[in-house]
Amino acid sequence: RAHDLHKSFKTKTGTVNAVSGVSFQAHDGQITGLLGPNGAGKTTTLRMLYTLMKPDRGSIEVDGIDVARDPVAVRRALGVLPVARGVYKRLSGREHSISLARLHGLSPQHTTERVAALSAALDMDEILDRQTEGFSQGQRTKTAIARALVHDPRNVILDEPTNGLDVMTTRAMRGFLRQLREEGRCVIFCSHIMQE
Repeated sequence: RAHDLHKSFKTKTGTVNAVSGVSFQAHDGQITGLLGPNGAGKTTTLRMLYTLMKPDRGSIEVDGIDVARDPVAVRRALGVLPVARGVYKRLSGREHSISLARLHGLSPQHTTERVAALSAALDMDEILDRQTEGFSQGQRTKTAIARALVHDPRNVILDEPTNGLDVMTTRAMRGFLRQLREEGRCVIFCSHIMQE
């Protein structure tokens, strides 16, 4: 739940109001879309949801947890695909997921199971053990999504997940999003593309 979110930034020429009065609820088992042109404040809104930025005004709750009071608990409840994918070229897809699984305290056995399940769901078996250097945009996005979901979060935030993907990969990504919804997860999907 986001209520009356506001965020502004100081610039050399004055103040930019990036987010002004945004409120919405995103429910389990649904995909909630944030749609708007570039510069509309979508990414800034998402960054406030996943605790990277603090709102100037307003409140956010994730599964009843107030983001301002317990940001660490909120981070544990979220799987986040930021607009900057943050894929390290010297690591393999598997190593990306394992590193985040360790940060979340998953056991080696649970990690192995989650990596296998995500690799199958995202059709990554052929690339899972390759270093990500030289990956296509779609392969990098899949790697970042697998990493974001390795700890099996109930809430998923995806910032422009189909940006730069070809038609077939975009279609597969849409199927994956429907699968997340059918699993009862709360999915927030951000795009500037009306067709999405």
